[in-house]
Amino acid sequence: MHKIDMDLVEMTLDVMKYAIDRISSSKIKIGKPKKAEELKALVGETITDKGVGGEYAFDLWKKYLSKTNVPVDHPRNLAFVPAAPTRAAVMFDLVTSASSIHGAYWMEGAGGIFCENEAMQWIVSLTGLPKGAFGVFTSGGTAANLSAMVTAREHWRENDIFKGEKGLIITSIGAHSSIKAMAKVIDVDVLLVDTEDVLHGAELKQTIQGLTDHERKRLFAVVATGGTTNAGIIDDLNTIGTICTQENLWFHVDAAYGGGALAANSVRHLFKGIEKADSITIDPHKWMFSPYDCGAVIYRNPELAKKAHSQEGSYLDIFKDEGAHGFNPTDYQIQLTRRVRGLPLWFSLAANGTDKYKEAIERGLELAQIAGRLIEENPIVELVREPSLSCVLYRRIGWEPEDYTHWTYKNHKKGFALVAPTKWRNGNTFETVSRFCFINPDTTEDDINAILKSME
Repeated sequence: MHKIDMDLVEMTLDVMKYAIDRISSSKIKIGKPKKAEELKALVGETITDKGVGGEYAFDLWKKYLSKTNVPVDHPRNLAFVPAAPTRAAVMFDLVTSASSIHGAYWMEGAGGIFCENEAMQWIVSLTGLPKGAFGVFTSGGTAANLSAMVTAREHWRENDIFKGEKGLIITSIGAHSSIKAMAKVIDVDVLLVDTEDVLHGAELKQTIQGLTDHERKRLFAVVATGGTTNAGIIDDLNTIGTICTQENLWFHVDAAYGGGALAANSVRHLFKGIEKADSITIDPHKWMFSPYDCGAVIYRNPELAKKAHSQEGSYLDIFKDEGAHGFNPTDYQIQLTRRVRGLPLWFSLAANGTDKYKEAIERGLELAQIAGRLIEENPIVELVREPSLSCVLYRRIGWEPEDYTHWTYKNHKKGFALVAPTKWRNGNTFETVSRFCFINPDTTEDDINAILKSME
């Protein structure tokens, strides 16, 4: 398996040709999923005692398996939060894997970690946090939120009166699902403010005032959102940050999706107050055009994260020895083993420049406004709310929930588009509506029109 021979050379050439074709292609198809039983019938047994051979396995991938995936960078993939990694970033993802760098400690990965830190410094500069703030790349928003909240809880428990208490955090019902998932992992309770729209400081203040004395004692953090996944809504970060300071609460901003918009001059003002945060989550694999998986967590005071996350073990002592001094990413988040997942982002930023990033992000914002205009001009659809960041919620007049589901599957089955329904609160009920999320600057007005026309 580890020797170099002619078969390896030929396999390498085949893989590189596949990568070149994929990276340089301007027309990619939306794959259609198949059931596991169908795939098994197509490819048969692939894991055997003697192996089926690289060429055969690769042919199975190209002929069958690759065609059942939905590329996140397809210009008509507007569901969930898609992605659009730059070609430079994808190319350097190959270099990252081929380089076999363990990105936990400077001693092993100095060059790669240096590059990650260069990219991180640019991201931190967008937030307006003071000098000394810094961050580290994680596997995604869930790991970033988890790392931030572990740091917050451990810092809170430095005070002996809180050591025996189960923590409590406040967020809104519009917050990402990972907030509740993260709370389960660290065994803290979540109090949800009953708004799917902007969380204002007044609502937060009222919620805090409504706590019992014991609940207030348990409260250690507030999680605001810098661009909700469902609708692109940005909470009132400025007043929330002020209240957190007054109440001595950790202020975390989950900007996993929306954080990329910090680079866009047209909407930067909407994030006023993010510079008050104690920690921030941003996902470069969303609106910063990096390949999956690449999240980031940023701390106002990284030393607090180091106290919470730094792992101890006799086999790790050498990494902290005098000869290994440098930035150790593992000290600032939950993972010990990690790849240098920020390396493709660094290469793309270095190759393209930050101005190109700003242009591409502004294009996503523009596409949302174009979609809003097209919806207003089309008599069969209407906006649920004004577009926010690059998210657009709209309804097909007269449709029931099952109509949206049928339409989504129909378009997906045809390989035409992937646009998924969501729910939006309408009074005391949740209404099924349709949703666009624009990330890919290659999406066109014609794409949007064609998707809307498919609702006729």
